Amino acid sequence: MNMSPQEIVDYLDNYVISQDKAKRTIALALRTRYRRMQLDTEMQNEVMPKNILMIGSTGVGKTEISRRLAKMMKVPFIKVEASKYTEVGFVGRDVESMIRDLILTAMDIVKKEFEENAVEQIEKYVLERIVDKLLPPLPSSATTEKKEEYQKSRQRMMARVQAGDMDERRIEIEIAKINVEFNDSNLPPEMVKVQDSLSQMFTSMNTNSTKKEITVKEAKESLKHEAIDKLLDQEAIRVEALRRTEDGGIIFLDEIDKIAVSSKSEGRNDPSKEGVQRDLLPIVEGSSVTTKFGIVNTDHILFIAAGAFHVSKPSDLIPELQGRFPLRVELESLDEEAMYQILTKTKNSLLKQYIALLSVEDVTLVFEDASIRTIAKLAHKANEKTEDIGARRLHTIIENVLEEISFDAQSYAGQIYSISSEMVHDKLDLVVEDEDLSRYIL
Repeated sequence: MNMSPQEIVDYLDNYVISQDKAKRTIALALRTRYRRMQLDTEMQNEVMPKNILMIGSTGVGKTEISRRLAKMMKVPFIKVEASKYTEVGFVGRDVESMIRDLILTAMDIVKKEFEENAVEQIEKYVLERIVDKLLPPLPSSATTEKKEEYQKSRQRMMARVQAGDMDERRIEIEIAKINVEFNDSNLPPEMVKVQDSLSQMFTSMNTNSTKKEITVKEAKESLKHEAIDKLLDQEAIRVEALRRTEDGGIIFLDEIDKIAVSSKSEGRNDPSKEGVQRDLLPIVEGSSVTTKFGIVNTDHILFIAAGAFHVSKPSDLIPELQGRFPLRVELESLDEEAMYQILTKTKNSLLKQYIALLSVEDVTLVFEDASIRTIAKLAHKANEKTEDIGARRLHTIIENVLEEISFDAQSYAGQIYSISSEMVHDKLDLVVEDEDLSRYIL
């Protein structure tokens, strides 16, 4: 991913308002990974990733940054919640399963790339199989004249199939049974080999194909999966996925504050929390994890951790884990102006989404600028009076404002429905001012 830090920040600016410090830090971390890959092998091994800890209230953009990174980057990326892991010996997921999830993501990315590079081969394979059914091959005893005529007919038929002229014609084809895949990333290392053996056993049991009569259009899709299995080099995909996981993998570890134990807490020695931290430590520091695709070394995987840290503090994490997240970024709470910009400046903002949804009912929804300002003001006020849930408050506020028009949309078909500041005040003033109502409604 050859993007400059400024290009990464510019991309994130389309979806995340403010939080410039967080965006700059992440952009630099990603660019450093690109720079590292340009060095010689010996120096590459010396350059370790600078893991990031993002601290900020819920709804300020931590998760949104991770979502957008996942869409922007063509590197293995997963987002996981630290709170779902348990210490080894307890019921639940072990921390090594996040690495198995990461390599599954890498396999999907690499497989899609291989498919894109082999589009012509795949289409040719599918075309040949379908034409073979529409024009069965001539016997070997056929005359040269017949064979030449057959080749011309075959070329014409191929052109018709490609053009879609034969899509409704029904043909009988043999379709290989789908292989049974076991991709449970929660299995412990000693069970990985058993998992693989089971997969191979069921695959061997499913060698028989089944005959089905389907349309040519359906056959194009069914045979594509068969072509992918036969034409793609599965070993090359596995090796490339392993390389990308080790050199470019990124894990966004959310809710890390949920496994921190506050010094004031009675459960200071809670094994399911502090134990998870100790299990996480070797993964973040660098270790080898066994997966069904091979051993993954985690030395150069980048970890971005995030948490609100309302109850606990970053210093409540065990010192060894704190040291593995050298870059600390604090995200600021969203003020009224930030709320307004979220509604107006972001790509595919909430307002644009509701306008698009109601356009399906032939209703032209219009938000006056004053009404958007009022929504932002009331959202900020509700956050101050009750729990601060950041931009997520906008969802409930707008849903309350648009409840009536959304329910009776068909009655307004063909009309322009304008949302004014007065309408927003009428709907929400009482609710926002009353703290008890706010807690239940907003």
